[in-house]
Order: sequence, then C-alpha cells, then structure tokens
Amino acid sequence: MAEDLLPDKVIFVTGGGQGIGYECAKAYAAEGAHVAVADINLQSAEETAAQLPGNTIALACDVGSANAVEAAIKKTLSHYNRLDAVHNNAGIANPAKPLHKTTEKEWDDLHRINLKSIYLTTRFAFEALKTAKGTILNTASMVGLIGQAEHAAYVATKGGIIALTKAMALDYAPLGMRVNAICPAAVWTPLLRKWAQEQAEVASIEHYLNDIHALGYCPEGDVIADAATFLLSDKARFITGCILPVSGGAELGYRR
Repeated sequence: MAEDLLPDKVIFVTGGGQGIGYECAKAYAAEGAHVAVADINLQSAEETAAQLPGNTIALACDVGSANAVEAAIKKTLSHYNRLDAVHNNAGIANPAKPLHKTTEKEWDDLHRINLKSIYLTTRFAFEALKTAKGTILNTASMVGLIGQAEHAAYVATKGGIIALTKAMALDYAPLGMRVNAICPAAVWTPLLRKWAQEQAEVASIEHYLNDIHALGYCPEGDVIADAATFLLSDKARFITGCILPVSGGAELGYRR
C-alpha cells in the first residue's frame, strides 16, 4: 500500500470552500494532511471540511483583511499547535477589462485579494513556518506568464504573484523554507461553468476552453490539486522558486 504524500502535515489553504481550493483541500486530506479550510464564505468552508478525513477545521477569512488573516492563522495554530504549509489560493478574476476602463476600486480589490493576501498570510504564519521549515504555495495563472487580452488588472496580480514567489523563495531558502507557484490555464470550476452558461453561444465557449489546451480538453480542478500535492510534499523537497504550468500545453505556441 502506497504511503501518504502528506502524512500529518498541517496545511492552511485559502479559498478552500470551492473550485481549485476545494479540490486541493480534498487531495491534501486524502494524502494524510490535516487541513485548515479558510474561505470568506464560512458555510462553504464548513461544507468542505465536513467532507474531509482527518483533523480538519473551517475558518472564515477575508484574505484581504489583516485582522481576518491574523485571526485565522492564530486559530489554526491554537488548534494544531503547528503549521507546515500555507497554500495561497483565494482570488478573484473580475473585472475583465483593459486597463483604462478599470476603476480604481476594481484595481485595488484585485490587488488586495490576489496579491496583498500573500503578504498577509506570510506575515502572520512566518514564525510557525520557519519553525517547521515549511512550504508556501501560491496559485498564480498562465496569464501571469503569457498575458491575456482585456484582463489587465487580473494579469498584473498574477504576474506579481510569479515575481513575488521567486523573491520569497530566495529570501526563505536559507531557513529551509520552500516557496513555489502553480499556474493553471482554464479549469472547470463552479464559477467558470456559471460564466460559460451565461454566454450567448455556450457550445462555442466550451469548444474554445477545450481548444486552448494542447492536450485537447479543459480539466477539472483535480489536475491542479495533484500537482499542488506534489509541490507541498517531501517528494519536492529540492524544488523552490518553481513556477509550474499545469496547463495542458496551453502556452506552447501556434497550433493548427
């Protein structure tokens, strides 16, 4: 029988109530981890935690609020008395606009939730992660590497996550801490399915989302969770500063 990849690891995952975060929380628990599921929607976090084996907790957390993040990390440490990994997964994608049409509030909200949140979790979890020689994983996006039309502020945050991941990896390597990022392209989540159903030609949208991946299909979140599980495990013990595409080859270039 294969050994668990994350035996007794304590993992704090943001945005764990739905989508990629939900799939990651499930995968971590299945591999032996104890998961603190943090989400701005406490009910969603509780529903996720209730499905997981092991010692799991649900936490209400607005990742853009210093007070909320500090409280969630404190509750995690109080419950487990340690912390081995933080997965910064929570994020928003709206609005989809070019830069000059983006309002200041939209710009600020995207940066607060997608990028500042990594500063906040690192700030409040740092001492525990240092003690554990732990791991930080950031959910970035392929758009942070290759760009995307009419999505400027979102792309800026994901590019920022990629650059920040590299800087953090260098800063924390002497402490034995690893920092990596994962880059999905499109992934079927409840939010993406809702968006697709709202489009004028649903079939063409689904075809487009399949076709942008060289492997020919738009995946479910479990493919991201599998890669994330590896990066948080000791199997990746000599990997840091890695920006890992899990994109089905979406970035490889022109195809016929």
